[in-house]
Amino acid sequence: MSGIPSALDAIPVLGILFQFFGYVIANINYMSATTVAVSVPIALAALCGVLCERSGVVNIGLEGIMLVAAFVGWYVAALVVTSTGPEGASPFFGATPALLIGVIAAMLAGMLVSLLHAWLSISARIDQIIGGTIINIGAAGITGYLYTLVSSQSLQGAGQFQAYRVPKEIANVPLVGWLIDAVLNQGPIGLVTIVIVIVLQIMLFRSRWGLRTRASGEHPRAVETVGIDVIRLRYRNVVLSGALAALGGAWLSMEYGSTFRENMTNGRGFIGLAAMIVGRWSPLGAFGAALLFASATGLSLSITIAPPSGDLGQVFSYIPGEFWDALPYIITIIILAGVVGRSIAPAADGQPYERESAS
Repeated sequence: MSGIPSALDAIPVLGILFQFFGYVIANINYMSATTVAVSVPIALAALCGVLCERSGVVNIGLEGIMLVAAFVGWYVAALVVTSTGPEGASPFFGATPALLIGVIAAMLAGMLVSLLHAWLSISARIDQIIGGTIINIGAAGITGYLYTLVSSQSLQGAGQFQAYRVPKEIANVPLVGWLIDAVLNQGPIGLVTIVIVIVLQIMLFRSRWGLRTRASGEHPRAVETVGIDVIRLRYRNVVLSGALAALGGAWLSMEYGSTFRENMTNGRGFIGLAAMIVGRWSPLGAFGAALLFASATGLSLSITIAPPSGDLGQVFSYIPGEFWDALPYIITIIILAGVVGRSIAPAADGQPYERESAS
């Protein structure tokens, strides 16, 4: 029996595939945990897009919201540490008052940027694509300029949140241990994201607020006739959705890392929009799509850290490293190209709403 795997590996072309599947299985623990972690900012951006577009507002400014939140959260946390001095990390995810204040500041900053987008889209009624583009460009320029100013200051970093370590007894459970470890081996923002996905899925499709939100994105005129203020509903949902994207930015600068870098979102906001479309504007679908896109990053990191051996390793040695960096975006484009024509957006998505005059 032991010779069967070797015989399969020796088959031309198919042998390489067998080796690849064997490599994935052997490294499933690392790849799955990395995939879940990398999917967090993508999923949060996608959830922000779901809440906006289900309300009838297109928001492509996710990249800008995340970037502003990442900078504000990191900078505020650093200011707190500089003014009060470093404090010992608590056993609860390594959280400190500075990090918690930084997350709150990031969420408030994201909501403020979302309020700007809501005003441009709902009250000023400008083209929502242009409004989101303005936010993205402005956020990249402003955060880059501010970071250049503050980088010369002697700021002491606030550190970062720590991931929860799953007990070995649970992580080593046959068949499901690797999955439990992948889901739970996350920091607080990552774990909260999973909770938000479940709660938002239930609220959006099983609550009065969810019914009103979905109706606002499908037929706002009918919603207004039953006494619901569509404009107020859209404002509220767009502003609240900014807190979700802001958590994604905070994850980048305070959980995945402990510092801010220019343009550190690196296209995650746009991949979040793709995940929203692939997930058919539902929280669970968007999260599943985010995991799919992030799996490419998990694979590329695994290959970089622990390259495969044998014929598979020889084949991979001919592939340039830049390919693995671009793989998540390539997969996003391929999947999105096959789904765009089949996913139907809310009927009133992107259409400014104007109340009829009383006369």
